[in-house]
Amino acid sequence: MIEYPQFNPVAFQVGPLKVHWYGLMYLVGFVAAWLLGTWRAKRPNSGWTQEQVSDLIFYGAMGAVLGGRLGYVIFYNFSFYLHSPIDIVKIWDGGMSFHGGLIGAIIAFVFFARHTHKNFFTVLDFVGPLVPPGLAAGRLGNFINGELWGRITDRPWGMVFPSGGLAPRHPSQLYECFLEGIVLFVVLWWFSAKPKPRGAVTGLFLVVYAMFRFLVEFVRQPDAQLGFVAWGWMTQGQWLSLPMGVLGVIVLVWAYHHKEML
Repeated sequence: MIEYPQFNPVAFQVGPLKVHWYGLMYLVGFVAAWLLGTWRAKRPNSGWTQEQVSDLIFYGAMGAVLGGRLGYVIFYNFSFYLHSPIDIVKIWDGGMSFHGGLIGAIIAFVFFARHTHKNFFTVLDFVGPLVPPGLAAGRLGNFINGELWGRITDRPWGMVFPSGGLAPRHPSQLYECFLEGIVLFVVLWWFSAKPKPRGAVTGLFLVVYAMFRFLVEFVRQPDAQLGFVAWGWMTQGQWLSLPMGVLGVIVLVWAYHHKEML
């Protein structure tokens, strides 16, 4: 068993203003996306300017944060927030849904594509490889908050989380950080290094993320207010990942069938 580090969820405080690690992780993710996007925009014939990248990250950040919070409210704890709507704004306490954030970001990118007169899949293919570092940072934020821990385990790397009882649990936040953050980034960055059919990067992102999330959910503790949502073993995260993976396969097949190169 590994001892869980005792983190202070507040990174620093300026007067009455408290800056939480969880919020800082989102900032790290957006800055990383901007730096990577700016670097790619500088390549010859990229079709992107630095100003467009900055606008893209702004649109994506707004969509991801609003969609992520609303997604958590709707998908994971609707009855609680229905009776306590003021708590919806308390993002610093945690409670963000990746699937909701993805939907919010996609809606934002629709508006960005129209504003810049770019093809929608061109936008998604460009931004796809920029997302995983933010996912990694977000999962580190979950770990620091001591939330979204895994199921009880006898593995030597199990951890006793302050809010998870006395039994050691899988540090599932770190599993997701590695798979959804580091591995997904390597796969997408390598795959998108050379021109691919329009939509292929987007499809691969959806498939690989859905696969990783589905697998990790087998060792992640289901949300207490939901439990298993189907067949006595399927979690809400797995249920939401299924259509995401299917959509990714459809987009990949469509992309290679049309073979419209970026």
